Amino acid sequence: MKQPYKTLTHKKLSKADRELSVLFGLVELYLKTGKPIGSQTIQEQGFDSLSSATIRNYFAKLETEGFLKQPHTSGGRVPTEKGLRLYANAHLDQGILEKSQEETLNQILCQETREVASLLQQAMEALSELSQCAIFASTPRFDQDFIQEIKLVSLSPIKILAILITDFGLIHTEALYLEHPITPTFLRSCEEYFLWRMSKGEKPLFAGEADTKTAQRLYNEVMVRHVVGYVNFPNEEIIRSGLSKLLSYPEFNDAAALSKSLSLLEDEEAMRSLLRETMKKNALSLWIGDELCPYVAASSECTVLAIPYHINHILSGSIAILGPTRLPYRNLFGLLQFFSEKTSEMLKNNLYKHKITFRQPRSAEKLLENQNTDNLA
Repeated sequence: MKQPYKTLTHKKLSKADRELSVLFGLVELYLKTGKPIGSQTIQEQGFDSLSSATIRNYFAKLETEGFLKQPHTSGGRVPTEKGLRLYANAHLDQGILEKSQEETLNQILCQETREVASLLQQAMEALSELSQCAIFASTPRFDQDFIQEIKLVSLSPIKILAILITDFGLIHTEALYLEHPITPTFLRSCEEYFLWRMSKGEKPLFAGEADTKTAQRLYNEVMVRHVVGYVNFPNEEIIRSGLSKLLSYPEFNDAAALSKSLSLLEDEEAMRSLLRETMKKNALSLWIGDELCPYVAASSECTVLAIPYHINHILSGSIAILGPTRLPYRNLFGLLQFFSEKTSEMLKNNLYKHKITFRQPRSAEKLLENQNTDNLA
């Protein structure tokens, strides 16, 4: 991580500015090391114009003001959530993007394909890998998507799972129940029947009229469910990825702390609320620690950073990163801003090239209508 404070001439700064510079220097060291920072350590990181006594006085004042805390008596200090918030606010527009991160995202998000939903999922997984955080995002519904293939899997003698694979690379599933047990032979014939009805194969031969009617009923049920769900969707679709990344952080070694953070990722309404709030702000947003209440339990020690993306300048969804409070904020700011820009560009280009339209769910239409009107004003 860069240390931008080394070049400051601290003697020329006002006392308040020197205190702020020390606070931000301490925050950056803590984000890098995860350890309490002492006055001597700060001195060695470009603050040699300040005495140890002066730095300790600054520490005491910053602790009184709620920006620092001392985990152990006679030990160093760490930033509080209030201190992290002050640091983050000061650097929202000073994101740092590594060249390798830019190259990775360019390689994925510069692809031309009809499978925009699948590509978006692939990009989310890359963002999770680059940030080493969990990812969740909202997406609109892309039109002109068609069922390419249907697979049937037996779950029990009277229950099957229909797996629908679409032209955009999406996978939908429907559980179907039968009145009588079925055989593997019937299941294979039923799958062939589904494909035949989609003009993708030969009409199969069933053992009797009853099997033919059962296959017809199952096909009609799957298709009606798919059409109804495709046309009418009340809420944004949510993509999640990288939940296992949270296991690598010592902050989440405790099962209770991990479960608090994962509770957000299991609550689609909570995720939608945060993503809608980001869309309403139409800007990079973040929540640190208890700022996430009531979405997660108090003292969750996690952070969410989110940013909206656009299609043809129309606000279309949001992307969020979830991790511990100790994160490389400046890098994540730069990473999210670049990801949003490239995602918006990728969607605009591919939707135009392949003549794909998109729709928002009913729950988001009013919000987006007001927001997009404000953007055009």
